[in-house]
Amino acid sequence: MEKKAVIHVLDEKTIDRIAAGEVVERPMNVVKELTENAIDAGALAVTVEIRDGGISYIRITDDGTGIDRSQIRTAFLRHATSKIEDAADLMSIKSLGFRGEALSSIAAVSQVELLTKTADEITGIRYCIEGSRETVFDEAGVPDGTTFIVRNLFYNTPARRKFLKTPQTEASYISEYIEKAMLANTEVSFKYIVNGSVKLQSYGNGKALDVIYSIYGKDIMDNMIPVNLSDEGVRITGYVGKPLLCRSNHNLEIYYVNKRYIRSTLIKRALDEAYKPYLMLHKYPFVMLYLDIPSELLDVNVHPSKMEVRFLKGQTLYELLVNGIREALGREDMTVEIKEEEEKPKIVDILPEPFEKKAAERIREEKREEENRGEEIREEGSRRDENIDEKTYSVFEKSPVYESDLRENDSDTVIRESIPDPVREEFERITDVKQTSILDDDRFLTPDAKRRHRIIGQLFETYWMVEYENRLYMIDQHAAHEKIRYERIVKQMHEGNICSQYINPPVIVTLSKSEENILERFLDHFNSCGFEIEHFGGNEYSIRAIPTDLWGLGVEEYFHDILDLLEKEHISKDVSDVLHRIATISCKGAIKGNQKISFKEAEVLIDELMTLDNPYHCPHGRPVMIRFSKTEIEKMFKRIV
Repeated sequence: MEKKAVIHVLDEKTIDRIAAGEVVERPMNVVKELTENAIDAGALAVTVEIRDGGISYIRITDDGTGIDRSQIRTAFLRHATSKIEDAADLMSIKSLGFRGEALSSIAAVSQVELLTKTADEITGIRYCIEGSRETVFDEAGVPDGTTFIVRNLFYNTPARRKFLKTPQTEASYISEYIEKAMLANTEVSFKYIVNGSVKLQSYGNGKALDVIYSIYGKDIMDNMIPVNLSDEGVRITGYVGKPLLCRSNHNLEIYYVNKRYIRSTLIKRALDEAYKPYLMLHKYPFVMLYLDIPSELLDVNVHPSKMEVRFLKGQTLYELLVNGIREALGREDMTVEIKEEEEKPKIVDILPEPFEKKAAERIREEKREEENRGEEIREEGSRRDENIDEKTYSVFEKSPVYESDLRENDSDTVIRESIPDPVREEFERITDVKQTSILDDDRFLTPDAKRRHRIIGQLFETYWMVEYENRLYMIDQHAAHEKIRYERIVKQMHEGNICSQYINPPVIVTLSKSEENILERFLDHFNSCGFEIEHFGGNEYSIRAIPTDLWGLGVEEYFHDILDLLEKEHISKDVSDVLHRIATISCKGAIKGNQKISFKEAEVLIDELMTLDNPYHCPHGRPVMIRFSKTEIEKMFKRIV
């Protein structure tokens, strides 16, 4: 006889282990939850240290408010949080954490040691909990703030531990999170240590550009464009990258909503649309945006990871992003400049730990107090200060790396450098003038500049070389003519004055059922673009007129290409989207590469480029022109070093 199933009420220990799977999938989740707690606690300095990819050891130290000793045990209970009190608070969440699941989940699957002290207490508390079981609760002499040490993650759930990846891979997930945390919280000083080596650090000076420099380097920093947008209570600030920074995936589309790093299909679509005239297919931009949105227009309680949000006014946000980014990109000179790669300087400048920073401040305060006493006491104090300066101040303030330490580190490891003041000042100077630099007569595609062009000639029957102001410009004649035709067609389409060319006899095309469906769906758009198409019976259609700019193309082949593109890319009925696709295909009639044209034709091509809104990229996102400076050319020939 088959045994009947028995329903069991699970004990709290088992419930905690099951719940931990939703919050703690890998070491990165531990780092994320504890770092967010530190930031919510008002920390201005946070150190993250890991060993073995965070599997065996994770330490998070902060200089925040600490946890009151009476609240420590409560903090490790499920759904215990100081961030909200009831369901109503979910509609106005301003903290990064709020679910109250993290500490309970982490303690259920690891060995946790907590060291914490509030500013009004003389001593702090050392609290240890293993697998949700308390083992130590003692007083301890610790600095203000909180330190979490998490050892042996998943030690009591081996099935879950064996699904972790290699320590190197797990460390890479943590590194990626730390980078995003640094970018989100520019006023917080971060230090990230991996197996004893400092890998990342930021200075907490509130300047996003400094963090971009320390993570991505000067080349990225030099090609970022500031944005500052606002509409209906929504404010967007940050930086968008020039098209040359594009990648083959969305990984460098970084955006924060109220300092929370999120993923959003709506924002991705807006970025794709904004960059459509500038990037090739399947290429994506580098952006770093901060979205400040009133909490009543958001729902952040969507998923335990807190990386998804819902927007109440999604269409407003979409249009603000598309129009604002397009305007920012349109103000910039997008000519691709070819530069010789420069090696980044290796500067060792290690920031202090959070508790060291406070100790240094305390020492300086004592120093000031002593200097306010009499001359005799001041001299005595100065002698004491000399000892402090030698032994304490240098350690607390700079934590220098000695030669012996450097020898132990791998030679390929580069400690993230501090930003040299001249570099920072130069970038700030550049960003200050970005808004007006586009109006300078020095731009290559202006009537004044045109008078100073020296057209050298055609290279490989494809590229035109032009000398101007100690620079060499190379123009791709096919990409340039494509863009001229594209913008002319789109303008005519939007203005409704596109000219049609009648065909006699009409071209009869045979369509498949799916092509018929596409034509029926977009027939109005075809008509507005200058086509005249009639049903000819069965599955055949008569094309009686086409846009004038298409004259000379193979009409039947071109028409099938448009239908294939509209079907393959699942285009919505948005007018601008359809017109863009039709106009893109229309560029097939442009001058080709490997086609000889005259100097006079090249001059006309440059004249037409000057009339365009975006002369720097063809409709497919390829560059129209690239630039070499005289200095870079002379470097290549080693005339200067």
